Amino acid sequence: SSGINAEWPLRPGEQPCKDVKLEPPLINITGEELNPGANISDGARLDISAIGFWTPLDRAFTDIRVLHPQALSNRTKSLKQMYRCHENEKKNAYNQRVIKVEKATFTPLVFSTTGGMGEECAAFLKHLAEKISMKTGQRYCEVIAFIRRRIRFDLLKTCLISLRGYRGKASARAAAVADLDLNLRQQA
Repeated sequence: SSGINAEWPLRPGEQPCKDVKLEPPLINITGEELNPGANISDGARLDISAIGFWTPLDRAFTDIRVLHPQALSNRTKSLKQMYRCHENEKKNAYNQRVIKVEKATFTPLVFSTTGGMGEECAAFLKHLAEKISMKTGQRYCEVIAFIRRRIRFDLLKTCLISLRGYRGKASARAAAVADLDLNLRQQA
């Protein structure tokens, strides 16, 4: 797991999608022919699935990857090439399986430890912010700013945990923020 929290701080009834699941198991392969490199293992999982994200009643799957731009394996690539390479790796592993077996869509969400994101991830987050904005009546610019800020803090937390290890209680969870308004200034 990447450490990124998929539970957005929304009140009941304000969720932009239905049937959101974390680490949903994929349907096992039963003879379908997939591209070389596709993940065909039984019990394979992706990070998040939801119904109605891109189109009504269709299931969308996402898988999250966090890359480190200063890693030796990335030193000869531009940032754009790094994101594209990691998006393509995820697509090669899961896209055909999700389309052919799950009859759904797949979007790889690639983030960097420095706070950046790939093109498909940016499009995904823009669409998410738009859906939340329409559902809650919040202004789009404030919703997208909140989502980006939240993700950056989750990325920072993930980096810190990977560097020094987890030092809190095993059952400790982030405080519930469901009652917060995404407009971070006083209302008149």
